[in-house]
Amino acid sequence: MKKQLNLAGLCSLAILGAQSATAQDAAFTWEGSVEVGVDSTVSSDDPTAEFSDTYISIEAAFEAAITDRITAFGGLTLESITDATDDRAFEDLGLYVDALGLSFAFGETTLSLGKLSPVFGVAWDAAPGYYGTSLAEDYELSEMIGAVVDTPIGTNGTLSVALFYPDDTFLSDSIGNRRGRNSAAAGGVGNTGKLNNAAVQYTHSFGATSAWVGARHLSAGIGDVSDENGLVAGVAHDFGNGWDMIGEVAHFNGAGGTGADATYTTLGAAYALDQWTFSGTGTVVNTSGTGRDSMLALGVDRALNDRTEINFGVARFDVGGVKSTAVGLAAVVSF
Repeated sequence: MKKQLNLAGLCSLAILGAQSATAQDAAFTWEGSVEVGVDSTVSSDDPTAEFSDTYISIEAAFEAAITDRITAFGGLTLESITDATDDRAFEDLGLYVDALGLSFAFGETTLSLGKLSPVFGVAWDAAPGYYGTSLAEDYELSEMIGAVVDTPIGTNGTLSVALFYPDDTFLSDSIGNRRGRNSAAAGGVGNTGKLNNAAVQYTHSFGATSAWVGARHLSAGIGDVSDENGLVAGVAHDFGNGWDMIGEVAHFNGAGGTGADATYTTLGAAYALDQWTFSGTGTVVNTSGTGRDSMLALGVDRALNDRTEINFGVARFDVGGVKSTAVGLAAVVSF
């Protein structure tokens, strides 16, 4: 009962936030979302993997203009900070800072310094459906300390260049359920405590089509046998009749600091009909020496209003030779 009351209170705060968001001052803007859902593995070759995770995730971000050229930014996330290993309901929650820093504008070019998320790839964030990003999110870059320069190239192009390393400050820990402070001693590719990791990506728009190419270098950390070097290319298109699609390929030499190479191929499509969106996404991961992982997902989203939607998804996974089926349902309120 206590968990239900707390959840109701959080959702009420989100709705109040949505009502007040329009009154923000132009010098200070913020946005956020509350997601409440359940993610269940309903069948698996590994019976111990058959469990449900009932969760809540709250995100909030802000920007504050200090001068006409300097802007402060930041973000907070409250979520379960460990992966579920058995049936779980609103447990292991931790609050942490996912972004914090300053941006400096030089004409149309922006330099951002602090804790941030360098740009590399798109599918990890934009593949449609409840489970659409499940495998592509392996190569997301987030919670990095460093610098990012974003500058326009031509009329419809943007170039993003970043130097970074995973956050090892006190901001890498969390309040509530503690995830512990990161350090270079923990190892992991890129986790060096030095600005010896880099990412670059160029994105260009052609009317209803966007295309991007990028590269990254993550230096070997303690325990790694290799640096990781990655390339990514993708395209997204809005057909203008309710259909849109995204396709992306990302290849990594020394994937994850190992001696293996890995190639991620993601293809997704969505069809919007009134307040409904129907989607399908497939991702295949070919890793040298270990074989192929795959995910095929179908999704149905229903927008209740401009700020609230219901997401449903079902996915078939084949990861590490273990086949499983997952079903997920979530309500998302944006403010």
